[in-house]
Amino acid sequence: MTQKTVLNALHRELGARMVDFGGWDMPISYGSQIEEHHVVRRDAGMFDVSHMTVVDLHGARTREFLRHLLANSVDKLKVQGKALYSCMLNEQGGVIDDLIVYLLGDEHFRLVVNAATRDKDLAWIERQARAFDVSVRERPEFAMIAVQGPSARAKVIGLLHEVDRPRIEKLGRFAAAAAQGPHGMPLFIARTGYTGEDGFEIILPQEHAVALWKELAAAGVAACGLGARDTLRLEAGMNLYGQDMDENVTPWEAGLAWTIALDEGRDFIGRKALQAQQAAGVPRAMVGLVLDEKGVLRHGQKVLTPQGEGEILSGSFAPTLNKSVAFARVPAGAVEQVRVDIRGREVPVRVVKFPFVRDGKACEGI
Repeated sequence: MTQKTVLNALHRELGARMVDFGGWDMPISYGSQIEEHHVVRRDAGMFDVSHMTVVDLHGARTREFLRHLLANSVDKLKVQGKALYSCMLNEQGGVIDDLIVYLLGDEHFRLVVNAATRDKDLAWIERQARAFDVSVRERPEFAMIAVQGPSARAKVIGLLHEVDRPRIEKLGRFAAAAAQGPHGMPLFIARTGYTGEDGFEIILPQEHAVALWKELAAAGVAACGLGARDTLRLEAGMNLYGQDMDENVTPWEAGLAWTIALDEGRDFIGRKALQAQQAAGVPRAMVGLVLDEKGVLRHGQKVLTPQGEGEILSGSFAPTLNKSVAFARVPAGAVEQVRVDIRGREVPVRVVKFPFVRDGKACEGI
């Protein structure tokens, strides 16, 4: 049974092309996917991300529980509203999911996890939470709208109650706060995103979602589908769970070493496996590839290197760069003489550091 967000009828009214995305009926685009991509890089676009799973954790030992559950350290969260990106690992160090955790109070944290992994995530979190007496409460009554782009924040702030505007204006990156939206609707506004642009991700009761979407549209925010979201996040060097990493891949092998906190005395799930792999030498690395000639890099294509074969994970035409880019998993140390098998033709590619795009422009060396 395909699930629908509260905005589904509105997407259809707007003429969106709908696809099945992890069991959800979601808009891939409303017209030109490339135009939707550019509007986010140049102005402001909005995405329905209500399929994402919001989970609230309560209990005296919630922080202690999250120190055990997550590979990044929640001890970095000292101020209410602050957010942290982390992987949640299995005992083998493989990635069960990547998520964002918010500190909302001494005994209250909020997780936002991926839609396609909802069932296994909830089962895993609930199982691990029992020993800490932490209550795990999914919040299906919430919708979520991401507003992204250089003018996204200004457009959202213009819709808030005037009392809240200065506070949300000052909100730092990777932080969240409550505010009143149009007609007094209660909003949870986070300065986070999945596009590489500044902006907000807004969680709100689903009965207000259609009204907020229409207010944003009236303020000049363009409706954008998941197609543009995918090319934007790839340009920004952001992983997609299931394509760039999964339960058989460690963060070391997925370009996510920066999310691992090996702080002293914290025995998180998967730590022993991560340290063993690090000591033995990580066998594979995730790298960025750029194709300077015509052609498109796509998921599943074979990558050929002097060190052995690898494969393309996420790959696409990058509208900001006007060329094709990809993430690939390759044998460690593979940087020179790398080629991709495109329909039987070995095409040379450049190995680069990602992100490919920052602040709307190509990064150095791309």
